[in-house]
Amino acid sequence: MSSPAAYTPPPPLQGSARLWGTIALSAATFMNVLDSSIANVSLPAIAGDLGVSSNQGTWVITSFGVANAIALPLTGWLSQRFGQVRLFVTSVLLFVLSSWLCGIAPNMPFLIGARALQGFVAGPMMPLAQTLLLSSYPPALAGLAMALWAMTTLVAPVMGPLLGGWITDNAHWGWIFFINVPIGFVAGFITWTIFHKRETPTRKLPIDTVGLALLVIAVTAIQMMLDRGKELDWFHSEEIIAMTVLSVIAFAFLIVWELTDKHPVVDLKLFKVRNFLTGTVAMSVAYGLFMGNIVLLPLWLQSFMGYTATQAGMLMAPVGLFAIILSPVIGKNIAKFDTRRLATLAFLVFALVLWMRSHFSTLSDFNTMMIPTLIQGIALALFFIPLTSIILGGLPPEKIASASGLSSFTRVLFGSFGTSISVTVWQDRTTMHHAQLTELINRGSVASNNAIAGLNAAGLSAEQTFSQINRMIDQQAATLAANDVFYASAAIFVMLIPLVWLSRPAKPGAGGAGAADAAAGAH
Repeated sequence: MSSPAAYTPPPPLQGSARLWGTIALSAATFMNVLDSSIANVSLPAIAGDLGVSSNQGTWVITSFGVANAIALPLTGWLSQRFGQVRLFVTSVLLFVLSSWLCGIAPNMPFLIGARALQGFVAGPMMPLAQTLLLSSYPPALAGLAMALWAMTTLVAPVMGPLLGGWITDNAHWGWIFFINVPIGFVAGFITWTIFHKRETPTRKLPIDTVGLALLVIAVTAIQMMLDRGKELDWFHSEEIIAMTVLSVIAFAFLIVWELTDKHPVVDLKLFKVRNFLTGTVAMSVAYGLFMGNIVLLPLWLQSFMGYTATQAGMLMAPVGLFAIILSPVIGKNIAKFDTRRLATLAFLVFALVLWMRSHFSTLSDFNTMMIPTLIQGIALALFFIPLTSIILGGLPPEKIASASGLSSFTRVLFGSFGTSISVTVWQDRTTMHHAQLTELINRGSVASNNAIAGLNAAGLSAEQTFSQINRMIDQQAATLAANDVFYASAAIFVMLIPLVWLSRPAKPGAGGAGAADAAAGAH
């Protein structure tokens, strides 16, 4: 194997090679990001077709996120062991295979397994596409490369809900995964054709197998606890107690092991750096809230408000419009601003958006509900880039890669946790509100007597009348519960602001790295 010390990076690509290389890397990135958002509006259809509840349907999202989070810390080791180009192309082709398996899934366990595989092989794709893209451009055009990166990763979340909704309403939901097959094959072929002669050197490195095993056990156990808690009545279930105990023990051993191992799979010592600690915690919690709410909204719209998947997708799509416009501008000028102020503004905008959603009712129309989604794009642009700049600011160059990987790991992991927690809380609050509203239906209630009389006058039988009233109660209860989640999320965003100000101002120069990694996370 070649020696890393003797390695000289190849010169930037020129002309058509750079153009096609950029297109191929962007297509692979687009496919990856698209798949993290395209399934959101399709969850009710998938759950219904496979005969599971909406709560179980969210496993389609969380299994991808957990596996993706586990794979991220391994990217550095794998790229040095096999080479960046080989690893990237292999990841793309395995992503194609796993997408096909998702599309043909006959039942939910098969789909969850295929999504977990898809999430795992997707782990190296994002950071390696970024690395290969930067190597294709001269240093003077690095800003342009990152602007292209940001555009790609922000267009996909706009297209995801629209495309997912249209496919779900007009074809089998499996096609939301099948569309990756031609894109992936073409992207993989072009990438290999252009970049295979630019392969990085390889070397055998030790891998922290104990740490990796503990990481997999801890993350899987806690995610299963969150996903199955609702079904099994939480800590009244021996399985949930066992999963909780297992995750706590595994995390405890993981911390001790990683702090003492010479080659840790996750470098926990980075949390001793104030900026990294505060920035990573703020970003991870905020991303968990963001993911939880963008999964909850289409679920509520389709399950209780009568929206089709296409309509829900159209409502979700505008989230990326302002983000697409503002992200390249902020990324280019990040050194001119106090990143803490930008992050604070982002959290305030997120809080405003969620506060607006907490006032939705069963009478809210399409345009009313779209306004917060449109505004949310501003928060996205102000969120990822400044916070990543805080996280990486002040770190020595040799720590940037591991810091970026660890912060991405925690962000993706909290995204999965946020999805599970939001849906569970929503369902619990729906049950509570349903019980409270049902208590109001009695002989002494003038409103309920008038409603019953009106339905009877319309020609409904007694059974039909009470069935209609129950449907109305279901809708109101789910809406009130969604409002509760939105309001609580808004409050948490406000509470995160002081955490941002515990960090020191990010040093100029961290912005470029921040922009790059932020773009990768903006979905």
